[in-house]
Formats: sequence, C-alpha cells, structure tokens
Amino acid sequence: MSQQTPVARVEPVWRTWLERWPTPADLAAESPGEVVRAWGRLGYPRRALRLRDAAVAVVERHAGEVPADEESLRALPGVGAYTAAAVAAFAFGRRSVVVDTNVRRVLARAVEGRALPSPALTAAESRLAATLVPEDPERAALWNVAVMELGALVCRARGPECDRCPLLDRCAWVAAGSPPDDGPARRGQAWHGTDRQVRGALVQALREQADPVPRPELERTVTSRLGIVGAPAVEQVDRCLASLVEDGLVEPVEDAFRLPA
Repeated sequence: MSQQTPVARVEPVWRTWLERWPTPADLAAESPGEVVRAWGRLGYPRRALRLRDAAVAVVERHAGEVPADEESLRALPGVGAYTAAAVAAFAFGRRSVVVDTNVRRVLARAVEGRALPSPALTAAESRLAATLVPEDPERAALWNVAVMELGALVCRARGPECDRCPLLDRCAWVAAGSPPDDGPARRGQAWHGTDRQVRGALVQALREQADPVPRPELERTVTSRLGIVGAPAVEQVDRCLASLVEDGLVEPVEDAFRLPA
C-alpha cells in the first residue's frame, strides 16, 4: 500500500483492511471488486488486485502462511525485490538489502558525495548497499530501518537537517561542501487531464455504485467531475475504460461496466 503513496494516507486504510481481512485466506476469499472498492483513493488500484493475487498464492502454495525467504516472496504476484527484502527484514528478521528512495539518498550523500542518487536504481547502488548491510540478521534489520528513517526524517531531498545527522562527521557530501545536484532536471509527474486521472475517476465512479453503470452515465459522471469536454474527452474515456478492462480492474456487462465480481 505504501508503494508510491504516503504512509499518512495509507495507515487508516491499512488498519481497516486488516480488521476486515486479518489473514491471507480471508483476503483470498474476497471478490476482486470488493478489494478494489476497499482500496479507496490510495491510487494505482492494480496494487489491490496484485495484493489479493498474492494472498491467493500464499494460500495455495504456502498453506496460508506468508513465506519468510526472499525467493519465495519474490515469486508472489506483485512482489518485487524491494518488497521481498523489506518483508524478510522487518517481518522475519532476515538479513536482506532494503533499498528504497530514502536509503539511496543517504548512501549517495554519505558514501558517494552526491546530492541526489540517479533517477532510477542502478546495479552499482545495489552492490554498494549490499556491502554496507551488517552480516548479523538482527543488526541488518535494524540498519535497514535506521537508514530508511534517516533519509525520511533528516537527510531529506529538500532541506536536509545536516546539523542533527549522526553521519555529519563522516558524510562525503558535507565534506565536499554540499554541492548541488549536477544531474538532469527532475520534473514532477503531470496529473490533471492525464489517463491516470481519468482511470482513477472511472474506478471511483464504479466504487460508488453497487450495480453496473451504463457507459453513457459513466462518461457523464467522469467528464463532469474532471471538467473535460468534447470528442477528445470521449476518446480518452473509451481508451481508459479499455485499459481498465485489460488490467482486470473493470468488467463490461452488456452496455454497462462494474468492478470485477
């Protein structure tokens, strides 16, 4: 849930989710549509389907118990290297190499003397992180969470609080005079008018209805909410509906649409 979504937005949904589906078996038994509906406004609703798919796999392959080793975790639907490493470390106390955006920034500054890491994770960054994680599993898990917290709370992308950083005396970036980032300009992701926004509005409109929504009504609801008009808006709605159907997030029912049953 917290992939690409701030923890403050995730926490209330996560708590409600665990009250409703406390075990993988509970979630696996639920319909995909109800899972997407419960996902609410967290965004990227495909994550909801992948989470349910992972729960089904846990039930079928591991007797309902989440596996502890990274290889088995990575084999679950929707689970990549980062999530597998984080679960192995923080849920099971295994030694793993957890590399998120915050960890990458701390290592770029403290070890490499750069203001910011590269836009995407590189093999060199992964190798560097692997050399720094302690061998002892308990210390490794503590190290992983400590560096993540350091990046999130102190060594922030903007306005780092170097004066209260425990690595101040050994930070290569500070020793170099805290030079600015010399990489390409980083642009924020556009949102208004994008297919992502329209897809989100379509899913939200279907969440609000228990019954299938006729195509014309769905189009009117979304275009009115987003303030988009004309033939391009109709084409965009059609395109986004088709992509949602392909992704398994929406089901066509005759001339209407609904969340998956």
